[in-house]
Amino acid sequence: MAEKRMVDTQLIAPCGMNCRICYAYLREKDRCTGCLGTDEGKGVSILRCRIRTCEERNQRDLRFCYKCSTFPCRRLKDLDKRYRTKYRMSMLENLSNLRENGVRQFVKSERERWKCPGCGAMICVHNRRCYECGETVP
Repeated sequence: MAEKRMVDTQLIAPCGMNCRICYAYLREKDRCTGCLGTDEGKGVSILRCRIRTCEERNQRDLRFCYKCSTFPCRRLKDLDKRYRTKYRMSMLENLSNLRENGVRQFVKSERERWKCPGCGAMICVHNRRCYECGETVP
């Protein structure tokens, strides 16, 4: 069980994205390993992500963007706006939750928030689909 927890917490990206609910992580073909995982299988957009590769965050060895002196930066605000509009999810709210409650509590709340009502697997934030049972949640 401890190994599963470790893996789950490593699937939370610096921007606050839960990689377990990302289309690139959930798909079968060319599956992404998560933003903090190996670069093998990652799409070009993920490899070039300016938040993931942020010099300031990486130089200071900061796990999450909320620890940065420029938080929230323009890139993060733009990402948050896009996700609020298209996917009804906020990176800034995720980061606030991470800061206030810690990564383990965040992972726990994400499991409940994105749980498929049909089978209990994770629902994709990008298309609201469960890749285990095929159910789509409005």
